[in-house]
Formats: sequence, C-alpha cells, structure tokens
Amino acid sequence: MSTELVSSVGSVAVAECVSCHPLSPLTASEIINTSALVQSLYPKGTSLQYKSITLQEPAKSQLVHYLEAEHSGVKPAPIERRAFVSYYIRNTDKLHEAIVNLSRRRVESNVRLGPNIHGPGDAEEILLVERIALQDEGVKGAIAKLQLPEGTAVISDPWIYGSDGVNDEQRMYQCFLYMRDPNDPSNLDSNHYAFPLTISPVVDTVEMKVIRIDLLPTGIDHSTEEPKPFRIPPASEYDPGHQQLRSDLKPLNVVQPEGASFKVTQVGESGRILEWQKWFVRVGFNQREGMVLYDVRYDGRSIFYRMSLSDMVIPYADPRHPFHKKAAFDLGDAGAGVMANNLKLGCDCLGSIHYLDAVLNTEKGEPWHMKNVVCVHEQDSGIGWKHTNYRTGKAAIVRNRELVVQSIITVANYEYIMAFIFNQAGEIKYEVRATGIVSTQPIDEGVQVPWGTVVHPGVLAAHHQHIFSLRVDPAIDGHNNRLIYEEAHPMPRSDFNPHGVGYTVNETLIEKSAGLDLDVDRNRTFKVQNYAVHNPINGKPVAYKIHAPPFQKMLADPDSFHFKRAEFANHNIYVTKYRDGELYAGGKYTNQSRGGDGVRSWANRNEDVTDTDLVLFIQFGLQHATRIEDFPVMPCEVIHVAFKPANFFETNPALDVPPSSQEVNRSTLLEAEGHHQGSVEAKVGQKGEICCSSKL
Repeated sequence: MSTELVSSVGSVAVAECVSCHPLSPLTASEIINTSALVQSLYPKGTSLQYKSITLQEPAKSQLVHYLEAEHSGVKPAPIERRAFVSYYIRNTDKLHEAIVNLSRRRVESNVRLGPNIHGPGDAEEILLVERIALQDEGVKGAIAKLQLPEGTAVISDPWIYGSDGVNDEQRMYQCFLYMRDPNDPSNLDSNHYAFPLTISPVVDTVEMKVIRIDLLPTGIDHSTEEPKPFRIPPASEYDPGHQQLRSDLKPLNVVQPEGASFKVTQVGESGRILEWQKWFVRVGFNQREGMVLYDVRYDGRSIFYRMSLSDMVIPYADPRHPFHKKAAFDLGDAGAGVMANNLKLGCDCLGSIHYLDAVLNTEKGEPWHMKNVVCVHEQDSGIGWKHTNYRTGKAAIVRNRELVVQSIITVANYEYIMAFIFNQAGEIKYEVRATGIVSTQPIDEGVQVPWGTVVHPGVLAAHHQHIFSLRVDPAIDGHNNRLIYEEAHPMPRSDFNPHGVGYTVNETLIEKSAGLDLDVDRNRTFKVQNYAVHNPINGKPVAYKIHAPPFQKMLADPDSFHFKRAEFANHNIYVTKYRDGELYAGGKYTNQSRGGDGVRSWANRNEDVTDTDLVLFIQFGLQHATRIEDFPVMPCEVIHVAFKPANFFETNPALDVPPSSQEVNRSTLLEAEGHHQGSVEAKVGQKGEICCSSKL
C-alpha cells in the first residue's frame, strides 16, 4: 500500500465521553468532534467527504485485561477512546485515513493513501451518481432512441465499477438503467427490474460526470447494437397489492404474555449488554460490518472475543463487457451498517421485541441516526431434546428456545437477513437468508445462454455465487487456543476388526496459518481447543466445533481480478495469527481493489498458530443458478454456520431448561393417545433369582 504522511496537527475543544465503554460505538457527539478535529487540519473552506467515522477498537492486549477486570468486579484502568476516519478531499482522488484520539482531543495520524486504493460508496454519493447519469445529454439521447411512452420513469442503479485492469485506475460507477412499468407510471414501487434497458453510463467520481456510455450485449455473443425502439414486456410485480392473495390462511400469533426472557442493559450512550439464559454478549454496530458481537460468554466462561461478518463477494457468470466486472463486495464497497433496514417497518421480527438504534456518519461528517437497525427477540425452534421411556410411556421434552439478534440489509436489488442465534445448549448459529430481486439484464427474444436464465420476457438473470466470510476471534476458556480437525476413518480388517465395521475418529493439529478445506467423505470437522483446560469427566481439551456447510469455491480463474480480490473465496476456513486491525477478509478497501491485502496474504505468512491467539475466517455460500421462480422476488435461501460445544461442559447444558407444558403452550390437542408400547422387564428376587414379566 502506497501512502503519504500529511500534517497531523489538529486540536479543538471537544466533550469527552466519560461513560463510554472501550467497545461502545461512537456517540453522535464523538462523530461531530472527530470530523471537527480532522477538518481543523485544512484551510477554511476545504470540503471533505467522509466515508467512515467509526470506533478504532483498542489494542487487544489492553482490552483483554480490561474485560477480565470487569468480570472480576475490579474497576479497570481507563482506555483512551479513538476514532478511525476514512475521507476524501472532495472532488479529488485524495483518499485519507486518520486516527483521532478523542480522549486527548488530537489527530494522532493522517495519511494519504496511494494509487488503486479507493473508498466505498455512500448514500449521498450514490444518489448524486444516479442524477448525473440520468441528466447527461448523451444518456438522454440514447434513451430517446428507445421511443419509450410519454411519462415513463427511467431508473439508474449505480454499481461499483469493478476491476479488470483496463483503464480502471480512477474511481467510477457503472450504472445500469431500467424503467418502471409505463402502463402504471404512478406506482413508485413498480418492479423496474422487469424492464432492463441496453444503456449503461459510466460516471467518474472526481469530475462527477458521465465519461462513457456502454451498450449492453443482448444476444449469444459480445456484439452490441445501437438503441432501438423498445418492445415493452408485461409487468412482473411482487407487491402484495398486485396479487390475488390466498384466503384460507388462519392467524398464527406469537404471544409472550409475561414478556421476553432476555435483558438489554444500556452502557453509557451507545453500548449494550445482552443477557439471556446464561449468555452474556456485548453488541456493537459499525458502518462496514453492521452487527459485531464482543466478549461472548456462557455461564461466566469465555467463548469468543469477537464475531462479525467480515466480507462477502457476489461474482457473476456473464463473461461479456461490462458484466465481466460484476463482483459486488457489498460490505467493503458500501457497508452492512449503512445499508441496514429499519426493522420496525415490517414483520421482520415477531414476539416481544427489543430494537437497537445506531449512529453512523453522513458524508459531511455529521451524525446519522439510524432507528431499529437490530432487533432482538426469542423464537421457538422446535424440540431441543426429548426422550420417551417406552416402558412407562413417560416423555421428557424440552422446547428449543432461541435468542435471535438480527439485522437486514438492502443492497439495491438484494436483501440479506443476517442473524446471530443463541440456544440454551451453549450453541451459536450465524444465519444468512438471501432474498430480494435477482440482478437483471436485457436479452433478445428467443435467446438462451448457459450463464443465466430467462426469468421474464426480455429479462436475463445471470448465474452468480454468494460467498461470505465470517470472522471469529475465539477465546475458549482463554485466548491461547489451537485449531484441529477430526476425521472419521474405517479400521482395516484385522483380527481386532474381523467384520470390517469398525472406524475411528482421529485428530490432526494445524500448526501454521493456512487456508483449509472440508472433506465430506471423511466428515472433516474443525474444532477450536484450549489444550491447557481439560474436561474433568473425560480429560479431553475443552473445545467448540465448527459446522460449516460445504460450498463451491469461487469459479473465476486464479489469474482473474475476481479471484485475486476475493482473498477468502478459495477455502472453507482460513486460520491466522491475531494482529490488531486485520478484520476484513478481502482487505480494508475492496472498491476496484487489486488483491494482496486480505486473509490469503495473511495466511501466507506461515505463522505459528498452535496454543496462541488465533483468528478464524469461515467461508460459506450459495451457488445461485437462477430459476424462473426467483422472479419477481426470490424465496429465501437459508445457510448457516454453527458453533457447538465439544467437551466444554460436563453434561448436556440444557438439562436444566424447564420442560414444555400444555398449560403454557396451549396447543390444540388432536390425538389423545401418547406413545406407550408393551415391554418386558427382569426383576431380581429375594434369593437372587431372575423373573421376567410383561407390561402393557
């Protein structure tokens, strides 16, 4: 990374956040103070465009002692508050990073970054790019050639330009144009993705003007045509107001008459502690990752130091210009925080709900108050455990109550529903539900191509992958952990195994940082162990195992920009040695990136990761071979990663969960008979004799 140090002198009077926890997100006043300190570095009238003003997390070496002191009831030594700032001098390519010490009220560092390092988009900029694209005279002239009906509304979807190494040094947007249903022009919610147009303006973000108008290929090859009169297909609407809705669905109410079982504690102005069924979690929120969990504990025992979605990439299959550059890094190119929905607007969560707000920054460096970006609620997830004694007919049954910490982001056409889910057996799931509308492009009538599916007349949905990277910083009863994997292997036939049915489960230790893969045929399962702490019953190291679903790795060629940029997308798991600041699997700046600054590069350091402070990046994903049922809106595709205790407890930790009872559930009884079958038992008599008897 090429950098240039610039003046770091800056001091203004600011109000200190005396009640802020070191892990609490920045407050509104801290955002104001941060931008004021950075602005003070420049002459009056210099306009800055702020991409991110967020918490600079303290060094882990400091925080570990701080957190342990807190949990021990000892007042910890204070830690200075710092903010990380990413910003441009407006209408230039001069991207900067600054670290602001809010406790000392000064800018500690201010660095101009080098070439091919670009900041993310932001809400105000994207709206401006939409307007520039649609107001350009060349674009207007191209649209006029389509001869659209009077009153037709044309829509611009700006995409991060992507990378192919061809004249892509400056930061740009590739805009894809659509129109709303011209037969229903007043419907602002019309599904414009059913009407893709062949015109694609490119906007330069320094000069803020259209620098090129690409024409989209619509046949079976790379050829394009000048815009011509547009043949308007029928509309394809997803809104319930346009459907003949079913009338035979009875209400299903989620009711908690005594309220929820969780507790949310406000810590200062912006911090939250969540407690539920022996779980203790600090919940944070930032511009890039959205939800972040810190200091995750169960019954007072440390399990994870930090958990968050680190990165994601959606590479598309169409090899033709300009679609070949479509590889959305939604977190690095925009941010899960800035794209978060207000969850109070719909039925995103049910039951007794607690909402968490967030404060991020606008591009002017002002606070942006975002309401209800995280919802916390409980849900019933079926049976937790059950056993029926068939001899007596008595059933012991416990329902699986879960705590859901959920956020939903909208990335133009797509929605991702992301949730950390805790249960009463000491398990955590990270779940992603992908829904929304597939990205569409025009295609000629009667044409079929192998890199996509026609989902509507004149509408192609290209195949694509969704590859996610979950960053997990484990702290299994402490911070010196190791990664192993278990495999099941058949025993060879021998005198000991004469029938050839035996098999063993063997462990392999991962000693060095590396990218690793699952092996379904061997049931390869990864575990994080603390080798210094052993289970008192069986003597095995305490551990948590990782259940990650297999997925098809990135299909792009290893020499392609897609592959080089998505450093996480070629292995199921990466393990690295912890270093402060290494948070993002695809690198800190993914916009038109070149690679070389992500988890693959970190793992290539070949560092020792045995019984030390290690970090895991766990990949999971979907191969989305599009289908017509994905349009006009896609049913949820659900994937999750699970973390389960392995010799961490002395027994099933959910044994103390109260059994399910009809008095509470109030279920409707449809069948009176329980499970009770005949049995035979033997009893020992007074003289030691064995008597058998049948019971019904």
